[in-house]
Amino acid sequence: MALAHRSPGSPLWLRLKPLLTQGALMALVLLVTFASLRYEGFLSTYNISSFFRYNSMFMLIAIGMTFVIITGGIDLSVGSVAAMASVVAALASPHGLLAGLLAGALAGAAVGLLNGLVITRLRVEPFVATLGTFLGARGLAQLASRQNAVSVDQAGAFTQLGQGDLLRLPIPLLITLVMLGLGVVVLRYTRFGRYALCTGDNEDASRLMGFNVDHVKLGVYVISGLLAGLAGVILASQFGAGQPVEGVGWELTAIAGVVVGGTLLTGGRGSLGSSMIGVILLGLIFNVLNFENGKGVISIDVFWQNVIRGVFLLIVVVLQSRRVAHEDS
Repeated sequence: MALAHRSPGSPLWLRLKPLLTQGALMALVLLVTFASLRYEGFLSTYNISSFFRYNSMFMLIAIGMTFVIITGGIDLSVGSVAAMASVVAALASPHGLLAGLLAGALAGAAVGLLNGLVITRLRVEPFVATLGTFLGARGLAQLASRQNAVSVDQAGAFTQLGQGDLLRLPIPLLITLVMLGLGVVVLRYTRFGRYALCTGDNEDASRLMGFNVDHVKLGVYVISGLLAGLAGVILASQFGAGQPVEGVGWELTAIAGVVVGGTLLTGGRGSLGSSMIGVILLGLIFNVLNFENGKGVISIDVFWQNVIRGVFLLIVVVLQSRRVAHEDS
């Protein structure tokens, strides 16, 4: 059996590994069970719909972030890209829903392409490259909007993209599910997905095997930028305006969700489904805190959310590093 070779003195981490690898899912189930028993209206159609309508933006960004982290990279620009794309989409919205959608998504993809080219052609580290576009995209959003929210066209159908429902489900959630399905197919059943995993596992070996590692890296950053741009389109549609100051800390939310879901920051291992569980778990924590605030038992300021995300991410990264160390030993 799998455990037969382990001595009674094996580290607790190894003995509990099967349980810990599913920790995010177990925590999600326990949290939903607790909240449904404690808070009236937690499982109401309104709360569930509102939750997924808003958190779909983070789920989209996390899909792209998963691809990037699987290759051993990082994308710090996604929050700023979403803000920039929301402004671009709002400016294009008078020309129709499709124009606004394509303008915002392509603006995001363009930043992703820039990230990929700087990383693969100029050999700049992903952290530095995406930090640069993080600042640049934010600046472009503020320049294009003159540091003010840009109202979308209310006469057309653009606002339905973020505010509407289809088949009794929020349209942003349906868009996310489509992107998730496409992402799973790409990651599991295409050469690109296999090459991305191999690149993150061992880049040098992948090059020796003849894989075009640079094309893979370029591709994952374009995917990340495209999905961040799409999240920005939904942001503008949902709130009725392009938001140049929005998206602060979104990259932390995406990275935290992906890592909580089990994707290794060192690359080579990850799952889009697990990333979605991680993002939903983080979102539900704040949803529960809002319900708790309503009871008047505690009062958590909105600015504490980033503190909680940061601490949560730090804990998971420490646990993940211990897991990798034990597996390598």
